[in-house]
Amino acid sequence: MSNKLLTLSLRNLLVVFVLSFSQVLFAQDSNESTETYILGDVSVSGNTSFSPQTIIAYSGLRKGERLKVPGEKISNSIKKLWSSNLFSSIDVFVNSIKNDSVFLEIELVDLPELNEVRISGVRKGKREDLKTEFKLDPGIKVTENLIITTKNALINKYQEKGYYNTSVVIRTEDVVDSIQKRRVNLFIDIDPKNKVKVSSIVLNGADKFGSKKLRKAMKNTKQQMFGNMLKRSKYIEEDFKEDLNSLIDFYKEKGYRDARVVSNNLTVTDKGSLELTLNIEEGEKYKFGKIEFLGNTVYTDEQLGRVLRIREGDTYNGVELESRISDNSKPDADDLTNLYQNNGYLFSTINPVEVSVENNVIDLEIRIIEEKPAYFNKVTVVGNEVTNDHVIYRELRTRPGQLYSKANVVRTVRELGQLGYFDAQQIEPDFQNLDPNEGTLDMEYKVVKAGSSQIELQGGYGGGGFIGTLGLSFSNFAIKDIFNKKAYNPVPMGDGQTLALRLQASRFFETYSFSFSEPWLGGKKPINFSAQISHTKQYLFNPYTRTADKDRRFYITGISFGLAKRLQAPDDYFTLSHSVGYQHYDLQNYNTGLFTFGDGTSNNFSYTVALSRNNTYTDPIYPTGGSNFVLSAKLSPPYSMFTDTNFEDLRAERDDLTQQLQTSSGNAGVTTRIAEIDQERFKWLEFYKVKFKIDWYTLLVDKLVLKPSLELGYLGAYNNARGIIPFERFFVGGDGLGNFAMDGREMIQLRGYPNQSLSSQDGGSIYNKFSLELRYPITLGQQAKIFGLLFTEGASSVDNFRDYNPFKIQRSAGVGVRLFMPAFGLLGIDFGHGFDPIPGETIKSGWQTHFIIGQQF
Repeated sequence: MSNKLLTLSLRNLLVVFVLSFSQVLFAQDSNESTETYILGDVSVSGNTSFSPQTIIAYSGLRKGERLKVPGEKISNSIKKLWSSNLFSSIDVFVNSIKNDSVFLEIELVDLPELNEVRISGVRKGKREDLKTEFKLDPGIKVTENLIITTKNALINKYQEKGYYNTSVVIRTEDVVDSIQKRRVNLFIDIDPKNKVKVSSIVLNGADKFGSKKLRKAMKNTKQQMFGNMLKRSKYIEEDFKEDLNSLIDFYKEKGYRDARVVSNNLTVTDKGSLELTLNIEEGEKYKFGKIEFLGNTVYTDEQLGRVLRIREGDTYNGVELESRISDNSKPDADDLTNLYQNNGYLFSTINPVEVSVENNVIDLEIRIIEEKPAYFNKVTVVGNEVTNDHVIYRELRTRPGQLYSKANVVRTVRELGQLGYFDAQQIEPDFQNLDPNEGTLDMEYKVVKAGSSQIELQGGYGGGGFIGTLGLSFSNFAIKDIFNKKAYNPVPMGDGQTLALRLQASRFFETYSFSFSEPWLGGKKPINFSAQISHTKQYLFNPYTRTADKDRRFYITGISFGLAKRLQAPDDYFTLSHSVGYQHYDLQNYNTGLFTFGDGTSNNFSYTVALSRNNTYTDPIYPTGGSNFVLSAKLSPPYSMFTDTNFEDLRAERDDLTQQLQTSSGNAGVTTRIAEIDQERFKWLEFYKVKFKIDWYTLLVDKLVLKPSLELGYLGAYNNARGIIPFERFFVGGDGLGNFAMDGREMIQLRGYPNQSLSSQDGGSIYNKFSLELRYPITLGQQAKIFGLLFTEGASSVDNFRDYNPFKIQRSAGVGVRLFMPAFGLLGIDFGHGFDPIPGETIKSGWQTHFIIGQQF
């Protein structure tokens, strides 16, 4: 700041001080020291752009009022003008006194406005970002506070990045203004200097543990080491203070409860790095002695001891003791506080007290005040705008009159998040009107609406032509209002039903599908009813003429119905589902090598039963804990038991005919007979298909999530003579999207390889897959959720058990990013590197790019 600005600022402070001090003095003196006058008029002078009327009105001084000179009204008017932060100087003078009237003059100097900011010392692209970040916009008032705050904020910003010796100099320069308005240019010179790193961490007094182990306990502050590329060694003061606490916690966990850091010193070396020296006083090692529970009537000492899990003679661990009493890092932790709170004792308190410390043995009393059990009085949900109340309230695990349970509150938050109608990151339980005397409380769940409808509109080039897709999905539909014109906004919403329509078409391919589900059939129990109908047309495409022959086509029509019931045992995370489905395959002159017959029909009637358990945490888009597994079996009726056809003879005949084809060529009659046999074998598909998949989610640190997964699948036949059907196969490799899956095939994602490249031409009957992902969110906002991921995975696909080896897999690794927007669903891109060759090749697959649309989370 210029000397002129600084002088004005000091002068102003002096004026306020003198006026305030004189007011006190005059109040203590006799009436002769203070005169009362009628305010005759007020004039305004000085360098200001404000009109006299505006300044007088804001000052609060009114012509004709009686006031003392000097006095409280004049002092208050100056303070009021000063508080506006618009002026650098304010003076009030007595111009004249006529009879009993006084005439005052207010002399003002405006604070200068910012004309322009010029930043030096950083690259050009960064300058505008800094102006925006610190709101240095033209026209703002330039105050001493603005300059000091900006300087400190810039220094802190660069120190957080490791530039500990950053220097920031800010100066002002007056600008000549044609309209006589005070303006200044702000010059900011930033010199980050070299990034300061910690060259060494010296631990004096650390005799009980090696320095390497103690430095490892410091999670954020690391010393420079050769080859240490992944761990930062820059010095950040806040992180360093956190590390000091972590260091003491390490000692407490090992029994040294009196350990402390006596002092720490930072020394800047000649090379500009920092040397940290910590002087540690370790103290003696302690053990737990006798542990007594006092005040407990609800639970016995034995029951509490099983939860505490600390025994006499154990090494003293203050961190563990605290977490066994109340683990604040886990809402569902197995600790004493949750034991009480999950059984109604919201108002209970549990305090460990050391009652004796002799010979390094600590005796404890766990003092418990149980208080009354608490009951819910009112339970409400606020912030809901679209979803009907009954859809929300049927998911609540906390109800009026019910005994309080923290576990039920946590579960309610999870269930509301899993609905998908609200932003899972913003669901908050709000405890209200807690009354320990009456043992009651009110619970209010705050929710924020999230988009529950998705539109899929895309076009692309693939498979020899342009492919267009239109899809609409409404996950909070209300079918009861379908004939209510007023309910369309744009469609009837609020009942929690799902309605999806999808159309995909090109010159050679058309798919139409419709699905509907009701999660609470009948409205009283969580029984999900679903129905789906679809129709697919595939025309033979000639890649040379790039035309489709509509006389040579393959039609698939399917319909299915399902029921899924939430179980109560082993727990209510389990779901048992049943579905029946029928598909009709109709081929007309469709000889592609995909099937062994090009004319005829095939029918697939099947029953699917699945047992699943999903206890993933609140946000279904980015779970931070829990697991999700599904075990399913898809079965057709055993038609071989109800037919007189001898499939052994048919298979033997087919084997002979196939051998003839291999030894001779061009025998159309043999080919036709093989197709007739296969038409007979597969007129009604006979099979069983078993699949298992499990995902785990573990929060490692901050919001970093580890997700391991395992998948297995097997397609079998009741009658080996009839053989494995040519439908329902597994195809491994690529992005896992099944846009062209017409015959029940399943696309198994394995990034780093081309689509369907790791299975035989007709698909495998057995597959397994292992994968590991590290996920970290970029943003989990309401409008968009974005997270990045690192992955490594491997999978294999074979046609029979003779060739099956679960550890002989194709491997890959890579990076990716996912974007979820409520209106468009999940989008993503992965860059995968395949470490192994595609079957039949000798060179590894290498880098592959995969676009993910609508894939599971």
